[in-house]
Amino acid sequence: MTSSWMLVAGFLFAAMGVFIKLGAEHFDAAELALYRSLFTLVAVAGIVAVRGGTVRTPHLGLHLVRGIVGAVSLIGYFYAITRLPLATAQTLNYTSPLFLAIATTVVLGERFSGWLVFAIALGFGGVAMLLQPTFAAGQEGPALVGLFSGVFAAWAYLSVRTLGRLGEPDWRVVFWFGAVGTVLCLGWQALTGPFHPITGANWWILAGVGLTGTLAQLAMTRAYRLGNTLVASALSYSTIVFATIFTYAVWGDALSPLAWAGMVVIVASGLVAMRVEKKEQVEEAGFES
Repeated sequence: MTSSWMLVAGFLFAAMGVFIKLGAEHFDAAELALYRSLFTLVAVAGIVAVRGGTVRTPHLGLHLVRGIVGAVSLIGYFYAITRLPLATAQTLNYTSPLFLAIATTVVLGERFSGWLVFAIALGFGGVAMLLQPTFAAGQEGPALVGLFSGVFAAWAYLSVRTLGRLGEPDWRVVFWFGAVGTVLCLGWQALTGPFHPITGANWWILAGVGLTGTLAQLAMTRAYRLGNTLVASALSYSTIVFATIFTYAVWGDALSPLAWAGMVVIVASGLVAMRVEKKEQVEEAGFES
């Protein structure tokens, strides 16, 4: 099941979150986003050069759209993190599967099982139970930015799906995302603050952010490009589960009974989505035979 690549992406994105939290003591959010994009750009360009491939594409416009909306989503998400409680910012960003379900149906004309829609809604409910978001008066603006980061993330994933239909390989999609992200994040950092020095004590953090982020992007792109869009969306909630486990293991943060229940609900939503995908694949195989 190609959508299962999202579980790999979820694990890697959660690992990246650990490095980002460690890196917050040394770098601004814009710098971390910049170095992540730059690592992706250089790493994928190197792979392409070794394999004798090319980043030239007849669909440059769509790649640029995917890169821009993806970078805007990332910037909006990081902004929300700096202005809202982390749990609230994460919950707002993870509205993206809900928006993606609507966009995929309206824009691409794809039709899905009602069970998949149920799985996405169930997963979002689990995220809310796990994170328990709150925000105070006066935080409506940052909350709206956080919500729009989810909208733009859905737009980016929709672009990935479209590029997959056009036959674009995973690495080319990720390369152009890294290229556009590097330019936009560089501009963001130039406008918001000075660069902090890279030293022997923190270089490994940037390497960790870049490596996990690049591998996660490749896995996520494959899931959305080749798999069932809504199944991949439902499985994307696994990032929150892995992140919670990492947080508990590394920093010892305790979980409430409601948070544990939320994790169970998220896992259940993923199991429902994977079962639906497996059933659809069996039916397609039977139809073809």
